[in-house]
Amino acid sequence: MARHEGKPARGATVDLTQEAVHWDQPMSYGEYLQLGPLLSAQQPGTDEHDEMLFIVIHQVSELWLKQCLHEAHAAAASIATDRLRPAFKMLSRVARIQAQMINAWEVLVTMTPADYARFRDSLGQSSGFQSFQYRELEFLLGNKNAAMVEVHRRHPAHHRRLSEVLHAPSLYDVSLQLLARRGFELPESVVERDWSEPYRPSAEVEQAWAAIYRDTEHHWELYELAEKLVDTEYHFHQWRFSHLKTVERIIGQKPGTGGTGGVSFLAKALDLQFFPELWSVRTTLEEGAS
Repeated sequence: MARHEGKPARGATVDLTQEAVHWDQPMSYGEYLQLGPLLSAQQPGTDEHDEMLFIVIHQVSELWLKQCLHEAHAAAASIATDRLRPAFKMLSRVARIQAQMINAWEVLVTMTPADYARFRDSLGQSSGFQSFQYRELEFLLGNKNAAMVEVHRRHPAHHRRLSEVLHAPSLYDVSLQLLARRGFELPESVVERDWSEPYRPSAEVEQAWAAIYRDTEHHWELYELAEKLVDTEYHFHQWRFSHLKTVERIIGQKPGTGGTGGVSFLAKALDLQFFPELWSVRTTLEEGAS
């Protein structure tokens, strides 16, 4: 049987020279991705080998934070307009991104305390505590703290953006407003309040979530929303814990470069909850079933 014309014989070397002629297009791969500025953004302050790793890990984390914000803001907007299916996809993507960010710490811990000590002074007073994207994500998830905005007063654009998110409903706020629109009786102090203030748990909100969990077939969309929110917070806490243990492994109990308490500061963040009733309702349901 004759071979198909143009199909190389098995094991033959494939010549891509002619194909390569067509690859040099007006918009190249590098231009589309802006690889020039992206790959020139790594500027170690020393000649120490491990400083490049430290910079790349944190820059990649900031890129993932940018995508998390893109997805989480869109999810909040979808929930606010009763479009839950797109929101579910976006929140699922946030959880997958968070898994990537958690795995990044596994790479960073290949750097020993001695490795880090050789270039730590080049960081000056810079610290992850100063990440404006991380702060925006915390605000969006509900950890509102006006004092954290002031850290960025020297950078007007960041300060303005954080102020906007601080005074806007969080992802949880828009979810509770959705519950109210779906017929659950929630207090006015929950659905209309000063969004810049930290959310305070409500017995009525816990009762609403309990009703949803006890009749998931009837409230399937809201039940799925609840679990997507729990996934988001669960992965966020995993990321925080991995961050804490990585810092502890590398610098022990030393203060952080930005003047924070280091490990002790990070440990306090583990006690924060974004969606408190979605955690407390689990105890309520267990008691009801016993």
